[in-house]
Amino acid sequence: MTNSYNDSRKKKVAILIENEVEDLEFTIPCNGLKQGGMEVVVLGSRMNERYKGKRGKLAVQPDATTTEAIAGEFDAVVIPGGMAPDKMRRNPNTVRFVQESMSQGKWIAAICHGPQLLIEADLLSGRKATGFSSIRRDIINAGGNYLDQQLVVDKNLITSREPGDLAIFTTALLSRLGYGGKDAALPDEQDTRAEWWKLADAWGGSTKGDITKGLNTALSGERYSLEALEQYAEKESNSEVISLFQEMIANRQGHIETLETYLDRLGEKPSFVANIANQYAKVKSALTGSDDIYQLRCALGDVQTGIGDMSSLSAMYTDPVATAIFKSIYQDLLQYEQQLAQLYRGGINTQIKPPKPTTGAAV
Repeated sequence: MTNSYNDSRKKKVAILIENEVEDLEFTIPCNGLKQGGMEVVVLGSRMNERYKGKRGKLAVQPDATTTEAIAGEFDAVVIPGGMAPDKMRRNPNTVRFVQESMSQGKWIAAICHGPQLLIEADLLSGRKATGFSSIRRDIINAGGNYLDQQLVVDKNLITSREPGDLAIFTTALLSRLGYGGKDAALPDEQDTRAEWWKLADAWGGSTKGDITKGLNTALSGERYSLEALEQYAEKESNSEVISLFQEMIANRQGHIETLETYLDRLGEKPSFVANIANQYAKVKSALTGSDDIYQLRCALGDVQTGIGDMSSLSAMYTDPVATAIFKSIYQDLLQYEQQLAQLYRGGINTQIKPPKPTTGAAV
């Protein structure tokens, strides 16, 4: 890894805090920086407040406030995500501190919704950046060049998207603050084969048990969906709908193989619940009717449930591999939701009979 600093002094990093911060997006950079020998200073808006994380796992008393903080005393600023950045950008002192830090060439590292603070500070115009998918348009509207990548570095700006990127994000900042050498056990930030989840675990992130649970949750959903789709296809008479169901079945089979392969790579096996998920689908499908529109509506409901589940899983774990799998399933489900909805609306329209023409009343 390339080190940007050669001096031996201890680096000082500010990490911003507000209520409803994404817990792991505060915890992992904070722990990683401390373990890397950095001095970490937590800055909030108010001194006499204990800030709580979005998921209830974090409660932090700040060391100081952005009102009194002097940008020149720090080497870097970390902006975690969650709902906290929306609160941070309302504080003019926090905005000023970040603006001054950026103008002085300090490293600015923002993850997830963290770029919302940079937008408020007018710091993204002409810069490459990333962030959580829901603020993609906000970054573009602020003049930024949004890149859907785990890590984007543009001059002194470091950005990442979500908890799954945290180990890479923290490593990128550590390397630029001079942490390295023969005793450093950090992989190169571009190494896609590295077991990043182990590093995130060491810094307070998801354990292998956590990740395994998430993979089995996704596997249960995919096995249930596969069986249900096969049942729906048997009862369906519309050839266009059957064709879509068959495409979705093949897609589910691919997801199941991917999930099982990664579980095996981790030395784990499918859970009991995952193994019987298809049986539950058989029982439920046996109770459904045979009307074509009803089959479509059931399939659409299953897909929408999966979208909610995959959205949650995608933002829950600090393993980039598992996160990428969950996001891939999520994107496929979004696509199939639209196709099913289009067929459903078309089917409903054909069932609606036009009103009979009225005849004029006799005079």
